[in-house]
Amino acid sequence: MQTEVGFDLNSIMTQRGGENFPVVLRAVPARPRAHLLAVYGFARLVDDIGDEYEGDRLAALDWIQEELLRARADDATHPVMVRLQPLLGDLDVDDEPFLALIEANRLDQRKHRYQTQAELAEYCMLSANPVGRLVLAIFESATAERIALSDAVCTGLQLIEHLQDIREDYVEKGRIYFPADEMARFSVEEDDLAAARAAEQLRRLVAHQCDTARGLLSRGDSLVASLSGWAKVTVAGYAAGGFAALDAIAGADYDVLAKLRTPTKVRTAAHAIRLVAPREVTDAKPVRAARDAAARWRRQ
Repeated sequence: MQTEVGFDLNSIMTQRGGENFPVVLRAVPARPRAHLLAVYGFARLVDDIGDEYEGDRLAALDWIQEELLRARADDATHPVMVRLQPLLGDLDVDDEPFLALIEANRLDQRKHRYQTQAELAEYCMLSANPVGRLVLAIFESATAERIALSDAVCTGLQLIEHLQDIREDYVEKGRIYFPADEMARFSVEEDDLAAARAAEQLRRLVAHQCDTARGLLSRGDSLVASLSGWAKVTVAGYAAGGFAALDAIAGADYDVLAKLRTPTKVRTAAHAIRLVAPREVTDAKPVRAARDAAARWRRQ
C-alpha cells in the first residue's frame, strides 16, 4: 500500500511554505521543532490522501491508521510515519488526535455539505482542533483551559482555509464548507462559488464568515498570554497567520474567487509580534529570537 499511496517525505514537507502561518521557526529548539514537523507531516499526508489520492481513499486511510499502530511499535514503513515515531515515544499522547485527523478525511469522502455552523464546527473538531492539542502537548502546556482556547483558534484557522479554497473545494472536489442555512440567508447559490469573481451576496457571506473566524481567533490572545517561551512564540505564529489571512481577504473586498488571498509575511510578522509582546522577563529570550526570525522571514 505504501508504494501505491506515494506522497514521499519531501513532497509532503515542502508544502509547509504554502501555509498561512510559519509551521515552525528555525530558532525553535531541536526536539520540539522535530515534533512540530512530524505532526505537520502526518496531518499533511492524511489530507493529501483524502484530497488527491487516485485510488481507494478509504482503504488508504485505513492503511494510515494501521501505520499509526506500527509507529507506536517503532515499526512504521512510510517515511512520514517513521518521522512520527520519536514523538510517540517522547510524549504522553494517545492516538485520539491522530485518529480524529484520519476520520475527518473519511468524512470528506462521504459528506460534502453542512447545514449549520454548529455542524461545520463538529467537522473542525476532527479536522483542525487535534493539531492544536498536539502542539500544546509538544510544549507540555496542555491544560483544560488552554485546550478550549486552542480549539477555538484552530476552528478559526480552518474556517479561513475554507474561505481561501472555496472554488477549489466546490469545482474540483464537489465540497462546500459554507453552512447551507447561511448561504440561504445571504441568497448565495452553489453555482455562485464557481464564478470568476464573487458576487455581492457572496462577498457579504464571506465577510460574515470572516467575522466568525476573527472572533474565534481572538481567543488566541488569551491563549498566547497564558503560555511562555517557545510555546508562546509558536502559537502566536499560528494565530498571526490567521489574522493576516483575514486582512488579505478584507483587503480584496471579500472576493475570494478572483485570486487566492494569502497573508503577507509583513502582516503575519506584525500580528505575531503584537501577540508575543513580553509580559514576563522569562519570555524575553524567545521573544527577541522570534522578532529576529520574523525580520529575516520578511526579507526572504
